[in-house]
Amino acid sequence: MDNNNNNKIRAIITGASGMIGEGVVQNAIESDEVEKILIVGRRESGFKNEKVKEILHNDFLDLTNIQNEFIGYNSVYFCAGVSSVGLNRETYEKLTVDMPMEMLRKFEIVNNIKSKDDNDCTFIYITSALTNSNSWLMWSQVKAKAENQIIASNFNKTFAFRPAWIQPDIPHLKNAYKTYKYISWMYPIGRSISQNGFVTLRELSRAMINASTNGYKSNIIHGSDMVKLSQIK
Repeated sequence: MDNNNNNKIRAIITGASGMIGEGVVQNAIESDEVEKILIVGRRESGFKNEKVKEILHNDFLDLTNIQNEFIGYNSVYFCAGVSSVGLNRETYEKLTVDMPMEMLRKFEIVNNIKSKDDNDCTFIYITSALTNSNSWLMWSQVKAKAENQIIASNFNKTFAFRPAWIQPDIPHLKNAYKTYKYISWMYPIGRSISQNGFVTLRELSRAMINASTNGYKSNIIHGSDMVKLSQIK
């Protein structure tokens, strides 16, 4: 697949019914760098814009019926995710590793991606600041497994975004976590102490676009990297 004739981003975005995905979609709509957006989700996101097409699909473990919709896109922003609370390892791994890998593989097939050198496509996966394959936490190990498989894929640019605190600074979000209403006063204090641990949703969203357009020196993107990426003009 050759995207050199058109540098505009054509992004598939999941998780638009959650806070991060909603913010990423909104920022993509506003960005001149983004030409079109395909939202893939289980329920309607509510976005209505000429850039946006939306597909509802229940089974993220089997995307065969919709895989041809991925033809011609050049970026995947996988923002969908679940909490590990109440889940055993097998179930959590299906939702955290197998789901993004199903989209990645189907994208590679329909866009004829066979090596990192034959494309200029980007896959970005939202994980967590505490992701670590050597962690004693089950969810942290599983997220690291997903990261490693994505980075090893044939996408030319692959990134694992590891945010900690994400401040929802994009107006009119429907899916912002309600707890932020009561604890947002802590953000300026935390940001002054650790830029690595505290970023805004706008910074994260802009960083994704700039990572697609410009690449980055590392596959693992921490909070401070998101801030740097977000400031690229």
